[in-house]
Amino acid sequence: SNILLLFLGLTLPFRIMKMLGLCAFYKRLFPLLAYNITSSYNVKMHEIKREVFRNIHRFTNTDGTLRLLEIGCGSGANFKFYPDGCTVICTDPNPHFEKYLQMSMQANQHLTYEQFVVVSGEDMKGIEDESVDVVVCTLVLCSVSDVQQVLREARRILKTGGAFYFLEHVVGDPSSWTYFFQHVLQPVWYYLGDGCMITRTTWKDIEAAGFSELHIKHIEAPQVTSMIKPHILGYAVK
Repeated sequence: SNILLLFLGLTLPFRIMKMLGLCAFYKRLFPLLAYNITSSYNVKMHEIKREVFRNIHRFTNTDGTLRLLEIGCGSGANFKFYPDGCTVICTDPNPHFEKYLQMSMQANQHLTYEQFVVVSGEDMKGIEDESVDVVVCTLVLCSVSDVQQVLREARRILKTGGAFYFLEHVVGDPSSWTYFFQHVLQPVWYYLGDGCMITRTTWKDIEAAGFSELHIKHIEAPQVTSMIKPHILGYAVK
C-alpha cells in the first residue's frame, strides 16, 4: 500500500495537468524535447541504426524506385540512414513535429518527400493497401495505444514481399534491476514520455503479427539510460 501511495503521489501533478487540459501545451512542447533527445540518441546509436537499415535497398523495385512510409516519424531522425532517391511518406499523430521535420528534410536532400500525414499508426486509412515497399517504425511501438493494430496496418499497406523495419526499447530481463526500476518508474515515465511504456514485450507482438520472414535481435543499447537499454531491432518481410 505504501508503494501505491508513492505512485499516486508521483503522478498526481501530471493527472492534475491532464484534468486542467494542460497536456495540450505539453503536446506542443514535446517535439522540441524529442528533437533534442533524438539528436543525442542518434549519436550514441549511429552504428546500431546503420546496422538496422543496412539492407533496406534489398526491397528496391526493378525500376529503381523505393517507396517508404515511416510510422511516427517525429523530427525525421532516421532520414540520414535511408538510401539515395528513396521516396518517403511521413506520418505522426502530433502535428507540432512538422517544424522539426522540415529541418531534417532540408538536411537530407538525398531523399524525395511525398507528404506528411497527421495520423495515428493504428488507423492509416488514408494510405492505400499494398502501396509501399518498406514501413519503418523506431521508438514508436512503446507509445501507441494498440501495438497489434499498428502491425496490422503496417502489413496492410506493405506490398507482398515488402519489409517492416523496427528499432524499439523493451522491458528488461525479469531477474534484472532494470526490470524492477522500469516498473517502479513507469507511472511517471508515461506522462513525461508522452505515453511511452517502458515495460512492453514488443517482440512478442511482432512475432505474432503474421509476417512470412522475421529477423530480430535483442541488444543492450550503448550509452543510454538504463531504463531503455534493452532494445530489439530487425526487420520482418510480408
